[in-house]
Amino acid sequence: MNPTISIVVAIFNRRDELFELLNSLNAQTDKDFEVIIVDDGSLIDLKPTVRNFEDILHIKYFRKQNSGPGLSRNFGAEKAVNDWLVFVDSDVIVENGYIEDIKKDILAIPCDAFGGADKAHRGFNLMQKAISYSMTSVFTTGGIRGNKKSVSKFQPRSFNMGIKKDVFQKVGGFSEMRIGEDPDLSMTLWEKGFTTAFFHDIAVYHKRRVDFGKFSKQVYQFGCARPILNQRHPNYVKISFAFPTIFLLGYFMGFLEYFILQRGLILSFYGLYTFLVLIHATVVTKNLGIAGMAVISTYIQMFSYGYGFLKSWFKLNILKMKPEDAFPKHFHKS
Repeated sequence: MNPTISIVVAIFNRRDELFELLNSLNAQTDKDFEVIIVDDGSLIDLKPTVRNFEDILHIKYFRKQNSGPGLSRNFGAEKAVNDWLVFVDSDVIVENGYIEDIKKDILAIPCDAFGGADKAHRGFNLMQKAISYSMTSVFTTGGIRGNKKSVSKFQPRSFNMGIKKDVFQKVGGFSEMRIGEDPDLSMTLWEKGFTTAFFHDIAVYHKRRVDFGKFSKQVYQFGCARPILNQRHPNYVKISFAFPTIFLLGYFMGFLEYFILQRGLILSFYGLYTFLVLIHATVVTKNLGIAGMAVISTYIQMFSYGYGFLKSWFKLNILKMKPEDAFPKHFHKS
């Protein structure tokens, strides 16, 4: 039986990105799917953008009070009529065969939920491409989270993930977490006995952040969320989650070693790391300018994520704070 698909998009503002996403969905080789747009209390009117596609896509538009992406996706899932829910972020573009490939993979790879990778479109600006490299590289947390077919337990991410509607309902959908709600859902699925899979041919073009300041804030929040997730799902804790914090602490130890002991052994490691990232990024992006920016975005990512992780770990494990008290903005208000 051919799978039926409902695309669910939670969005706050981002009118231009919504147009690009809907335009890419309109170009699908398989047009048998519905699109559900959940306007999470945007400050600008998104309805005219949706109206442009009402005659060419099976599209539904809902506007609700702002609550964050997780609860908005839950809202959209309730409105879906098909067997599979596919969540994509509002700042992605999908390739023409996206729906066709999803249906093909669902039939070929038994699972209850799936996810795909993300990548940079050739039309993205240099900074977007540099940040995309950092978020997907084996030299960064991109390697930690994994985007390869070979990972044993893949955690689908909400920028590109699908799940059976009945399974989504059984686990209660996305939790009250605002940050890290997608790995939280994946690990909840495992704990309930459901399976996830990586679909290697459904990668999306993900714009992500457009400047280093916003990128730093974003990955800092991801770092803060990880110890919370570790506390919620202790069976899936990995030492690799702490690598960015070790990287950050090692960097400061390197400066202490240099100024106190007059040695640069530790800092030489970071010099080698920088060189490897530059060479690898040049090979991957085929642009030395992007590679140079990728070195900067990589250090921003490792430092910001590492600091967020350290701060969260200290609050939760040393100060014994409840996650909701330590990071109230990471949770939906009831």
